[in-house]
Amino acid sequence: MATAVGARDLVREEPIYYPEDRLPWGQTVLMGIQHVMAMFGATVVVPLILGFNVNTVLLFSGIATLIFLAVTAGNVPSYLGSSFSFIGSVLAIQGGAGRNQPLAFGGIFIAGLLYFIAGLVVHRAGTRVVRFFMPPVVTGAVVAVIGLALAPVAWSSYSKDLVTATITVLAAALASVYLRGFLRLLPILIGIVVGYVAALIDPACAPATAGCHINWGLVSGAAWLGHPQLSFPPHLTWRALSLFWFVPILLIAENTGHVYAISGLMKRDLSGYLGRTFMGDGIGTMLSALFGGTGETTYAENIGVMGITRVFAITVYVTAAIVAILLGFVPKFGGLVGSIPLSVLGGIELYLFGLIAAIGGKIWVDGRVDFSNRANLATAAIPLILAASGADIKAGAFEINNLGLGALGAIVLYQLLRPGAGIAADTGASEQPGA
Repeated sequence: MATAVGARDLVREEPIYYPEDRLPWGQTVLMGIQHVMAMFGATVVVPLILGFNVNTVLLFSGIATLIFLAVTAGNVPSYLGSSFSFIGSVLAIQGGAGRNQPLAFGGIFIAGLLYFIAGLVVHRAGTRVVRFFMPPVVTGAVVAVIGLALAPVAWSSYSKDLVTATITVLAAALASVYLRGFLRLLPILIGIVVGYVAALIDPACAPATAGCHINWGLVSGAAWLGHPQLSFPPHLTWRALSLFWFVPILLIAENTGHVYAISGLMKRDLSGYLGRTFMGDGIGTMLSALFGGTGETTYAENIGVMGITRVFAITVYVTAAIVAILLGFVPKFGGLVGSIPLSVLGGIELYLFGLIAAIGGKIWVDGRVDFSNRANLATAAIPLILAASGADIKAGAFEINNLGLGALGAIVLYQLLRPGAGIAADTGASEQPGA
């Protein structure tokens, strides 16, 4: 058995295990399972919303994590799971959950390719490229746009049964506020479990026509072992490009913030690996899309676990990836996840999409964006209305929906207004990337 090797934090007198360190294998396995639990709730919600196969998504979540760790040469501890940034674009190109999936996979692949190219540019040119194009005022607006644009989707599911949906969203919110320790990192999973139990005991949920009905047939009809459903090839179209081009912007903002957060926790500067993290995430997303998975991103939930455990050993994240891959070969597990009622899903969507919109505001606060500056105000305000209005522009096969218009509006307005108003100085764009 390997001997635990770690550095000593002189301030808190607690051991820190860095990426190159090792723990005993028993501890490594348990901590890897803990990371799977942390990412699980959010990762499986995305395929449920989009109508993707849960087992396939779990499989490629693990594979994408291994790719990410390899591309970053084992220097950036992270777990990759399903990204919420793709939801609006996928639903738009599918025309509804579970429909026209090859088109959705094509869009995800294109976004992953653009993300990889952006990572290559950042790796060659440095992080100043990110700082120039995506200061906090822009990234905050783009993130908030996603949450607002998805609001109708959340209410559509929530309204299927107000009782179980409300129980679900309250359970998730209460867990995130009142629980402590590791459980506080699992509000989505806790909300789903509580909502599921509520649907089990509510007689009104028994009829198959009820919005809170649990479909036990998905569980009983699934085998214990079997390979995930793979879909190949994705369908690449110009419409997919027009609906997914802006998604890498969100992923870059998210990934950058996560890298800086991990740097702070480890007390080790990882900014030099930003380009590699984008490329690794982009490759993982492309591979996932090729065979029927979701777009990938680094997960804040797992960074929260790092903050609690102070363990950054890469072997832990490799173990977590392997556990997720193995779960991908258990169809009954996917059937259980698929049996979650629509109303319970709606409660989680209301919470998650609201959080996305609120995180946009948090980016503004953290970036000290000055909204007394009219350029900042215009850059933020106009995209929000474009998103909330459901705006959509079509020209043949090319389409820019409210998500794309909001993102494009923020980027273009910033570049148009910054020379005259000194927006870079007001937002601190010269000092911080848009994370």
